[in-house]
Amino acid sequence: MGADRTDEELMLAYVDGDEGAFRELFERWAPVVHGLTRRHVRDEDLAREITQQTFFKLHGARNDFRRDGKLRPWLLTIAMNLVREHWRRGKRRKHVELDEKREVAPTPERSRLELEQRAQLLHEALAELPETQREVVELHYFQERPYKEVAAIVGSSEGAVRVRAHRAYRKLQAILEARGLR
Repeated sequence: MGADRTDEELMLAYVDGDEGAFRELFERWAPVVHGLTRRHVRDEDLAREITQQTFFKLHGARNDFRRDGKLRPWLLTIAMNLVREHWRRGKRRKHVELDEKREVAPTPERSRLELEQRAQLLHEALAELPETQREVVELHYFQERPYKEVAAIVGSSEGAVRVRAHRAYRKLQAILEARGLR
């Protein structure tokens, strides 16, 4: 009797309480849903689980099935929503093990003499800056003061201090690159 009924007729019979109609729908559609989910998740056990969840959702939402609706798109939408949910959960749960050993890029060893020479060249480059720019760099970069505080110290607006700092850093970069320090 069930083989003669359409999917929609079986679904409506199930909505009306026919348990056999659900078994028939499951037998018809479980292989299709499984194949679809298997292609998207590439894991047999997970595909089976999502197929099972699809039919649980179908069962839970059976009273929402529209009498003039089609079963196939409704069922496959449930399955694909579960696949998407799986991938979203996976993205949220990705984490990096903190205890993993990581390769650290080697840092070049610098001798004390080389560091002193570099500091001297930086000091000379700073001396080439206009006083207003040098003052901002010393307060912001070396003393690690926020721009707002630097502005209060030098008696200027925060915006003007930021412009001075930007120009000073650009000029310093050019001086240091010209001397081969960058």
